[in-house]
Amino acid sequence: MNHYRILTTRIKRPRSLSGVDMRKRQQPHIEGRPQAPGHPRPNNCCMCWCGCCKCLWNEDLMEGSERTCTKMDSIEATEEQQPTLDEVVAWARSFELVMRSSEGREIFREFLRSEYSEENLLFWLACEELKKETDPTAIDEKARIIYEDYVSILSPKEVSLDSRVREGINLSLAEPNNVMYEEAQLQIYTLMHRDSYPRFLNSSVYRDLLDSKRSSCLDT
Repeated sequence: MNHYRILTTRIKRPRSLSGVDMRKRQQPHIEGRPQAPGHPRPNNCCMCWCGCCKCLWNEDLMEGSERTCTKMDSIEATEEQQPTLDEVVAWARSFELVMRSSEGREIFREFLRSEYSEENLLFWLACEELKKETDPTAIDEKARIIYEDYVSILSPKEVSLDSRVREGINLSLAEPNNVMYEEAQLQIYTLMHRDSYPRFLNSSVYRDLLDSKRSSCLDT
């Protein structure tokens, strides 16, 4: 199996999976006290560690829970649909709905770009693509690209991961698999939900889209 010279040699990275070559370094995120699994917080909303609701992420984490679809299935099912006013309004109630909508992800990505944290969404999407792979050679290559683009401390697009998660990734590099970034992906998803999503809802990016959808409804 391939071995990587981790953190010691700068490797010229291929373009990210999205085709975006953003060189501005991620700004630090202000996070609250980390919440470990198994210690629920009261009244938390979806996509957190609490397991208090049946969102797609919590369905993955809750043992024995019934799954109706996968996260990637949900994204693909809505890929060609344009959101209605009701759907855009619903984005203010559910980050999951933003991420499941093609236009929702694009408008959220535009907002993240304005905050120089677009790499968080790009990393999450790259992990989703990796999960779909079954060919060992493709898995090995995509896992390496994700590491070099988003995990390596040498990358200008490095995402914010804790040391425990990083160590797990480093160990997995000896034998890459298509779910090796799952815990890191969840950590970044939770970060976007908790940190970026509330600001997104108050941003001109979201407000302008909402006003546009309302105007279109009035015109018709």
